[in-house]
Amino acid sequence: MNSPQVDTDVIIAGCGPTGAMLAAELRLHGVRVLVLEKETAPPSSVRIVGLHIRSLELMAMRGLLDPILEHGRRRPAAGFFAAIAKPAPEGLDSPYAYMVGIRQPDIERLLADHATGLGARIRRGQAVTGFDQDDDGVTVELADGERLRARYLVGCDGARSTVRRLLGVGFPGEPSRHDTLMGEMEATAPPEEIAATIAGLRDHLQRFWIRPIGGVYSVVVPAEGVVADRAEPPTLDDFKERLRALAGTDFGVHSPRWSSRFGDATRLADHYRVGRVLLAGDAAHIHPPIGGQGLNLGVQDAVNLGWKLAGQVTGWAPAGLLDTYHAERHPVAADVLDNTRAQMELSSPEPGPRAVRRLLTELMDIDAVNRRLIEKITAIDIRYDFGPGPDLLGRRLPDVAVKEGTLFGLLRHGRGLLLDRTGGLTPGGRSDRVDHLADPTAALDVPAVLLRPDGHVAWIGDDQRDLDVCLARWFG
Repeated sequence: MNSPQVDTDVIIAGCGPTGAMLAAELRLHGVRVLVLEKETAPPSSVRIVGLHIRSLELMAMRGLLDPILEHGRRRPAAGFFAAIAKPAPEGLDSPYAYMVGIRQPDIERLLADHATGLGARIRRGQAVTGFDQDDDGVTVELADGERLRARYLVGCDGARSTVRRLLGVGFPGEPSRHDTLMGEMEATAPPEEIAATIAGLRDHLQRFWIRPIGGVYSVVVPAEGVVADRAEPPTLDDFKERLRALAGTDFGVHSPRWSSRFGDATRLADHYRVGRVLLAGDAAHIHPPIGGQGLNLGVQDAVNLGWKLAGQVTGWAPAGLLDTYHAERHPVAADVLDNTRAQMELSSPEPGPRAVRRLLTELMDIDAVNRRLIEKITAIDIRYDFGPGPDLLGRRLPDVAVKEGTLFGLLRHGRGLLLDRTGGLTPGGRSDRVDHLADPTAALDVPAVLLRPDGHVAWIGDDQRDLDVCLARWFG
């Protein structure tokens, strides 16, 4: 494939939440970005997706939380792990200790508008069909034969990622063993009849519910088997048949707004980076949607990757910075895959898993157990390995109070931040990538912290020479 002239710095394949968020993160650093989306229009389904605490924190950092709250609905941070109904632990370490349910078209539009507002270009109806990479960049071929040249390519093109397949990266794991039908539709049965019937089945059918939501019902019901093409949505008759088989009635469901099916396939890419091509979101990992972690995991990939890739493109990144993307995010995804495996086992109607579920339900009455599982699902327990140091090192810093308002308001532009209670430290000649706030009133119990653009603590202390070493490690 002959290489055309470089047209942009980064091409992103896929304009779902991960691709759009990554495009915005790159644009915060002035990187030229082109997003190629194979679909000609945004999704029309009204499926509700959830944003957990850590994702809400990231949205607050980038000034996106208010518009998300305008279009979403808050619910308590509870009942996420295997849908075991326990209350939210008290005192979760975040002012955003709740979940927001939002329609998928709304979150995708908000993130895409955010990216284009920052200057990213999005081209719809453009499918990536091939690419070649060399020492200087990547030549990307589209379905219509057009060839584009970029310095890097990132595959955010979903579970059936063309970029991952062409890259030859292994995607080991387990195929789907169970399919589940999901949709939103109306029902003619009285609400009290529906509630009573479902309550009587919940003890042994965990992947089964009918819940009122926005004037219709959210319906989730186990499928009869596993299909090869999950992209083909189930019909209304499919729902009726399964409802009658499991509940003895179809509740008079009709007029579906949308429907889909999901499986419990669980896979993790061997590598998130091969040369100048990277993977993020569902292109890098897939798992059952139980616990609602998928969209969150992808968005958090994007925020971890964006500033690192920008540093590589603009030339200030120290050696090895881009490789920390895989080193940090691959273990996080592996942990999510394991907890969804466990949750799926706990949803089994078999006697053994049901016994384990009853035991775990009892153990979750212990606050520390409930708290640990909620922190895991909502991703506020993540601690990246930055070497020896206090427990706070490598963790995200909550939105603490500072003299200019709150911490997250200072991270709007995607730069690092030296939050300095001593007043005697400096980031040196890195003002284009590290901001500095000298604030003796900051709500910290340490002298100073260096935050990366993703809000994780890279350094703690009061010694300038030690700080300089850390600044060089992360910011060149």
